[in-house]
Amino acid sequence: MQQLANEVRKLRSKFILSEAEMIDTAKKFQRAMQAGREGKGSSLKMLPAFLAKPTGNEKGVYLAVDLGGTNVRVMIIELKGKGNYKILDRHAFPLKNSQKSYDFTSETSSAAALFGYIAERIKSMVAPNSFYPLGFTFSFPSRQTAVNQAVLIKWTKEIKTPGVEGEDVSKILAGALDDKNLHQVVPRAIINDTVGTLLTASYRDPCTDIGSICGTGHNSCYVEPQALTSGEVINMESGNFNELPFTSYDTRLDKQSDIPGEQCLEKMVSGKYIGELTRIILQDFIKQNLILNNNQSDIFFSPYMIKAEDISLFLADESSELTGIFQWLQNVCGASGALLEERITLRTIASIVVTRSAQLVAASYFGVLQHIDPRLERKHSIAIDGSLYEFTPGYAAKLEVTLKNLLKEKSALVTLKLTKDGSGIGAAVAAALGDKGQLND
Repeated sequence: MQQLANEVRKLRSKFILSEAEMIDTAKKFQRAMQAGREGKGSSLKMLPAFLAKPTGNEKGVYLAVDLGGTNVRVMIIELKGKGNYKILDRHAFPLKNSQKSYDFTSETSSAAALFGYIAERIKSMVAPNSFYPLGFTFSFPSRQTAVNQAVLIKWTKEIKTPGVEGEDVSKILAGALDDKNLHQVVPRAIINDTVGTLLTASYRDPCTDIGSICGTGHNSCYVEPQALTSGEVINMESGNFNELPFTSYDTRLDKQSDIPGEQCLEKMVSGKYIGELTRIILQDFIKQNLILNNNQSDIFFSPYMIKAEDISLFLADESSELTGIFQWLQNVCGASGALLEERITLRTIASIVVTRSAQLVAASYFGVLQHIDPRLERKHSIAIDGSLYEFTPGYAAKLEVTLKNLLKEKSALVTLKLTKDGSGIGAAVAAALGDKGQLND
């Protein structure tokens, strides 16, 4: 067991970052932000959202459409001013249903069919004689050119509907609404979920100037304080940041991924990848006969078989004998004789991967704070949504403590807050801002 302890110690030294390493990462992140703003080479895209922060006094009834996966959510939201809102109606509609023989996400579907389906669902919810400005949360890689213009670069998340890539999705939606005679529904703004998270929180809290998704994927946005674009929300696409302290395990994960060399930060921090990183490490330990007696179960030797949910199970097990992990090993891979030391090792490896994730995300936030407020003289709220932040045991606390340690005596000025429903409420706020023509071309 001494060799196992030594290997775990080596792993920790490779993964866990020192304060100096986190500060260095933050400085590199800040420089990448500046380079991206200036149109120089940068892994951060720094995409303008063509929206400023809300005042909190926006009022009215708005329609919010959220397309970020294989369901579309439609919400009718009343913004009441003073940061208050009320959800008047909300429904989620699946984009595919094998029992009803439809799949609007497949290669056999079409843009007209997909957006026609969305328009039909909207029609089932709106009143015929009421006017609805619409905010559209569209969480796919897009090139935005105005508050209500975004061209889909490429589908992700298993959606393959033809006829949408390279097209302005807001224009396609507007056409589908016209086809259904929904002339009272008028698209006003298109955003991604990260921007929506920021808008939702800042509607209630004017100190909010950073929004972030820490879930299956990872991205952050912020409010640019400097000249020309002062006050504008900038979507950094920060999951693509690549000036990072890679380990050999990160390199292996990257090489086997669908997009080698891209989304480097996301591959080190997000819910989609923390299970895979843990699996690659465990596979290495098993091959070295350090744990589980060279167990060849598929779950350790097939990519992406260990999920973020498994990591949460490992970290949540606080029993003296780690019985939850014991049952997982027994049920999932038949390792009924796993020693307590092996179970501890499994949980420790998961904890190391998750801790580094929180460290890197905290470093990126620190870099943004240094950019928007170099002397840290103002209060800042960071709005965060996503399953990793909300549900992974200890993650939110690790992220907060790490950032406060970097901020030192200024830590009281920065607050992290879970912000739910950013995709819906944020779309309504964006529609209100788009209605006023904020920063629109």
